[in-house]
Amino acid sequence: MNDIRRTILWVIFGFSMVMLWDQWQVYNGNKATFFPSTAKTAASASEGSTAPLPAASGVPTASATPPAPAATAGLQVPGTSTPAAGQPAAPRERIEVVTDVLKLTFDTQGGSIIRSELLKHADLVDNQKASVLLDESRDRVYVAQTGLIGGAFPNHKTPMTFSGERLLKDGANELVLKFQSPDLGGVRLVETYTLSRGSYAIRVKHDVVNTGTAPVSPQLYLQLVRDGNKLPGESAFYSTFTGPAIYTDAKKYQKVEFSDIEKGKAEIEKTSSNGYVAMVQHYFASAWLLADGVVREYFVRKVDNNLFAVGMITPLKDIAPGATQSVESRFFVGPQEEKVLESLATGLELVKDYGWLTILAKPLYWLLDQLHKVLGNWGWSIVALVFLLKVAFYWLNAKAYSSMAKMKAINPKIMEMRERLKDNPQQMQQEMMRIYREEKVNPMGGCFPILVQIPVFIALYWVLLSSVEMRNAPWILWIHDLSAPDPLFILPLLMTVSSMLQTALNPQPPDPMQAKMMWIMPLVFSVMFFFFPAGLVLYWLTNNILSIAQQWVINTRMGVPPQFNLPKF
Repeated sequence: MNDIRRTILWVIFGFSMVMLWDQWQVYNGNKATFFPSTAKTAASASEGSTAPLPAASGVPTASATPPAPAATAGLQVPGTSTPAAGQPAAPRERIEVVTDVLKLTFDTQGGSIIRSELLKHADLVDNQKASVLLDESRDRVYVAQTGLIGGAFPNHKTPMTFSGERLLKDGANELVLKFQSPDLGGVRLVETYTLSRGSYAIRVKHDVVNTGTAPVSPQLYLQLVRDGNKLPGESAFYSTFTGPAIYTDAKKYQKVEFSDIEKGKAEIEKTSSNGYVAMVQHYFASAWLLADGVVREYFVRKVDNNLFAVGMITPLKDIAPGATQSVESRFFVGPQEEKVLESLATGLELVKDYGWLTILAKPLYWLLDQLHKVLGNWGWSIVALVFLLKVAFYWLNAKAYSSMAKMKAINPKIMEMRERLKDNPQQMQQEMMRIYREEKVNPMGGCFPILVQIPVFIALYWVLLSSVEMRNAPWILWIHDLSAPDPLFILPLLMTVSSMLQTALNPQPPDPMQAKMMWIMPLVFSVMFFFFPAGLVLYWLTNNILSIAQQWVINTRMGVPPQFNLPKF
């Protein structure tokens, strides 16, 4: 029975580690267990591209590629569009616009956003540079595009003229810029972007002007196009989701794997009057937001060799000759800060993905945030949060450690009995049960309290892994970034030592193989902590130290002198 109890404890421990490692990767669509498979190399956007993306240079010619079908029935998202016959093409420019938090690059071809730098968030590789989210370069394609469909109307391939400001001036709270298309199909499109001080949300207004002699009924599309490559510097030891996401009140948050889009297996809600589309990655996201009540159709699709699109299409009412119809939307591009996301749109905070334990993770993040307001340091906030969780689970832990202490007290008697009856397994089992009854020991007593706590600590793991606040956040001395591995490996080494000490305090299993496993498993699992973010290692180290202290106190209180059971291999 003692062997069964220990086996169950190791199964529980192994389960928790698997949930932190393997299931996290499986949940995000990775096929490999420990080392995610290498992503396919992206093709350059300009090499044989049939995607609805800006050309590498110049203006599209009349030999335009045919429209690519959208995921919604009866609707099409265009591949290219050209100026009306006889109209000179506007010179193509890249317009850089700067606020206090954003540096955006617009392409006058379609008024698309082709680069975004987050000025308040340093790049992890070179902290002298700002983090880049949207980008259109030889190695990356990640852009935001809009346009009209339903005829030969202006779209994201149409050359436009720019007007407006490029720099948010001192004392000003807003910066406004416009992109105006030529008349195409009897329609002129004016895109107005309004950037606000301190905000990653951009107000976007599309004015559709009927310049012809007959009514028109165009449809407006808003889309995000991204390559399917892995993020630069992505860890092979833990995985986070990268890809499109759609939210509606009916189906809630729907993540879509690039592989599912490629195989035609993506399942999304096609029509709704609420929700948003987003492109998500670790710490950051971009999203198109329409007001609730505006009917829209969602789509996800593959648009090129390794390029994928997510977007929505909203129909406009008939526009009479000389009339104008406007559509208001917002475009978000920035960090996954929960409070900011919650204030922008219902469900937008879900792009900060806590997995299946969101119900536990959200209050844990709230508590961590409150502690940070008091302590002013995210590292000490992590330590304080683990301490509070230990206090909250004190009686459960006390029950588990009390059971372990009783087992440790009778362990010599069990060892002697096993040696004496090693040739009679049936009698050994009966004698073991008798000892348990006489000593009033429940060999399963330490399992349930530990099992109850596992979901809480897994949820805390996801909170620390997902929170952009940890990015470039210092703790003490050599720890300058809680989201990056410890550069000196001091925390992982301390973590390994604490794991070994915790193992040494537990009763040694009578079975030699189990005794070896008790020492080998902590060592094996400690290896991955050398590659984990320092904030996660700090969390586990703090938990281990407090667990050792509590176990020591309980053992002493119960009259079982604490002692370290060193391995005997």
